[in-house]
Amino acid sequence: MRRRFDTGCLTLLALYLSTMTPTPVLAQIPTQSFQSEVRVDGILARTSAVEAGYGVSIPAGIYVRTGLAAGVGVGRHGIDSRADLISRFSLDPFRQSRWSPYGGAGLSGRFRPITDGGAKAYLLVFVGVEGPLADGEAAGWVPAVEVGLGGGARVGLILRRGINGRR
Repeated sequence: MRRRFDTGCLTLLALYLSTMTPTPVLAQIPTQSFQSEVRVDGILARTSAVEAGYGVSIPAGIYVRTGLAAGVGVGRHGIDSRADLISRFSLDPFRQSRWSPYGGAGLSGRFRPITDGGAKAYLLVFVGVEGPLADGEAAGWVPAVEVGLGGGARVGLILRRGINGRR
């Protein structure tokens, strides 16, 4: 008799819980769509270049964004371009500080004239700091400065599309 009572109680509890709509913790975190950026990079190497670029990134977790960036500009012997596949780790993903450091890594392909070595692939590592949204803006442009290594020493000035409450 006791076993039937326990089984009945557990069955009623299971039915009751199945009627409740669960509220997952992740549903409370604001969703992010892709984030775009415009940038100007100086690459200091045997074949130095200055490039203007555009990139997009998507969230790959709370702290990490993964994306692609491409740039085109001028080098020592003419047109120089690159494509980067990166992941960026933010130390302040919820914009709790005005300025936030970040770091990342990825792969970079540089495309130069044959006289400068043609196309080559490099590992890419970088650190940067991202600034605040303009006061009163929900999702304006956010400045960032980045330095790294990948096909040479790199310095980048970046404007990213801000996302309210997130980096």
